[in-house]
Amino acid sequence: PPDYDRDVAAARQLFAHAVSAPLEWVTVGSQVSALVGLVATVLSPGSRVLIPEAEFTSVSFPFLARTDLALEIETVPLEHLAEAINRGTDIVAFSAVQSADGRVADLTAVQEAASANDTLTLVDATQAVGWLPFDATDFDFTVTGAYKWLLSPRGTAFMTVRPELLERVLPLYAGWYAGDAPWESIYGMPLRLAADSRRLDLSPGWLAWVGTAPALQLVNEIGIETVHAHNLGLANSLLDQLGKAPADSAIVSIDLGKGFDPVRLEGLSVAFRSGRLRVGFHLYNTDDDVLRLVEAIRR
Repeated sequence: PPDYDRDVAAARQLFAHAVSAPLEWVTVGSQVSALVGLVATVLSPGSRVLIPEAEFTSVSFPFLARTDLALEIETVPLEHLAEAINRGTDIVAFSAVQSADGRVADLTAVQEAASANDTLTLVDATQAVGWLPFDATDFDFTVTGAYKWLLSPRGTAFMTVRPELLERVLPLYAGWYAGDAPWESIYGMPLRLAADSRRLDLSPGWLAWVGTAPALQLVNEIGIETVHAHNLGLANSLLDQLGKAPADSAIVSIDLGKGFDPVRLEGLSVAFRSGRLRVGFHLYNTDDDVLRLVEAIRR
C-alpha cells in the first residue's frame, strides 16, 4: 500500500501546478461536498453566507446543513454576486463556472469586492480547472472535483487553503493520513497532524489516484491555455452554426423548446439540465462532433 503514496503525491503536485498554488496549500480528498463542509467550520454562529441562485448543491448544502450555527444564507443572481458583498458578508461561496449552464463567474470582481469587505471566498472550480486558466491563490479556499475537466476517476478531489486560515479549519475527518508522517501515525496518541494543508487530507481511495496522476500529467503537458482555446473554439463554433452569439465558456446551454424530443440526440454524449440542452467541449472533441450535434438539432 505505501507504494500508492507516489500517485497521491504526484497528483497533488500536478494539481498545485495547474492552479498556480504552492504545494503546501493543497489538501486531497474524495468529494467536493466533504471539503466544503470543512470550510464551513471556520464560521461563527449567525455568520452571513452569500451564494448564487441555483448554485450546485455540493456548495450550498454543507452550509444549509449547519443548522447549529443559525447561518444567515442569502442567494442572489450570479451576475450580481460581487455587488451583493458588503461588510456584513462573512463568506461568499460560488462556482467559477456554473454546472447547469456554463456561465463563468466574474472572478476578478468577486475577489476585489471580497477583499474590500474582509469577506472570505470559497470557489468551487470543478467545472473550471482543466480548461479555464485559474489561479487558486486569488481566493481563501477552493475545491475541485477531478472527475470532470481533469479527466480523472470519480473519487478524487482537491482543496486549497490560504495558510493563515488553516488553523481556523476544524479537521473533522482527521485520520492517519492527515498525520505529519502518515505511516507513523496509524496507532495511538497524541494527535499529530501535518503542519500544512495535509492536516485536512482524507485517506485516499488508492486506485482512483492511480488514474488521477497520469490524467493531470496529460492536462499539464498539453497546457490549460491550449485546452482553453480548443474548447472555446468548438463551443463558439456550435453557437455560430446555430445563429447565436459567441460566449466565454466551454459549456454550451441551449433552449430547444418544449416540443424537442431528446431521442433525436441518441448516440451523442449530451445532457439536459434545468430544461436545456447542455454540452461540454473538451480536448478530445473535434469539429466533427460539433457538426454531428448541429445536424441532430436541425433534424
